[in-house]
Amino acid sequence: MAKTLTRSGTSSGLGVDAAVARQLLGDMLLIRRFEEKAAEAYALGKIGGFLHLYIGEEAVAVGTTSMLRPDDYAISAYREHGHCLAKGSDPKRVMAELFGRRDGLSKGKGGSMHLFDKGTNFLGGHAIVGAHLPIAVGVGFAIKYRGGDQVIVCYFGDGAVPEGEFHEAMNLAALWKLPVLFLCENNRYAMGTSTDRALAQTEIWKFAETYGVPGERVDGMDVLAIRDAVGRAVARARTEKTPSLIEADTYRFRGHSMRDPAGAVYRTREEVEREKLRDPIVLFREKVVSAGVLSEADARAVEKDVNDRIDEAVAYADASPEPPGEWLFTDIYKES
Repeated sequence: MAKTLTRSGTSSGLGVDAAVARQLLGDMLLIRRFEEKAAEAYALGKIGGFLHLYIGEEAVAVGTTSMLRPDDYAISAYREHGHCLAKGSDPKRVMAELFGRRDGLSKGKGGSMHLFDKGTNFLGGHAIVGAHLPIAVGVGFAIKYRGGDQVIVCYFGDGAVPEGEFHEAMNLAALWKLPVLFLCENNRYAMGTSTDRALAQTEIWKFAETYGVPGERVDGMDVLAIRDAVGRAVARARTEKTPSLIEADTYRFRGHSMRDPAGAVYRTREEVEREKLRDPIVLFREKVVSAGVLSEADARAVEKDVNDRIDEAVAYADASPEPPGEWLFTDIYKES
């Protein structure tokens, strides 16, 4: 993961060659299988606290990251496992962090909602809704101040849009011309309230017009559509230091968290089953196989490799020791 995948002209007309297709399929499958195993581990009591699964939204993280460089940055909210994995973090260490073990990304102290990996420029999951958007602006300012051409992608959900931080961050990024890509993963329900009950303006991408920056809505279940939209935004950010707002129309197949496993209180089973027909992994697999970019054998090989990697991640997390008690008093910021 975290490789820059450029578009390659092929006779298939999809705009990707076999290597890119294999990477995209593998990355989405890795996130899906990771989340499924995390759900199993949570049910077994191996993961404590909250657990917010990314199942159904994989195309957004994978399509976005495929258009980034390793030195670009990403920051997210608490549904961040997929973003962290897509940015290149080791699945073994991510799973160990969820298990609260010492070999996790944050030595088992952060858990599911607070993944962080300096080595891949993944700047964390943040539990307070909307709180990380101003941080993304700060990173964008640092990039510009240092004269770099990196980009920071800021993932957030539709539930963050009514927060003041969203508007403050958009305003400053536009005013100072900062290389920030604001990427709203609109899964329609925030924690459990539909967008039409929470937002006066439900077309979130149109907020870009208010701040005079480019904005667009894209099918968040189509990894190639995400790549196209993000590619345009990243190019603008690198050359013009112009921020952008992308609204990805996506859908979480599970509930808000493992304490709301199906989201049955605020949506119907029929709606969920209908949305599963847009499964980004199934659609992309069918597309590349029918176009002849990958064979069935290629796709099965990718699936087997992913399954093996996830089994290794679970075994690694199981084998990792718990942090010693004295670690409670280390890595803590305090004034001197």
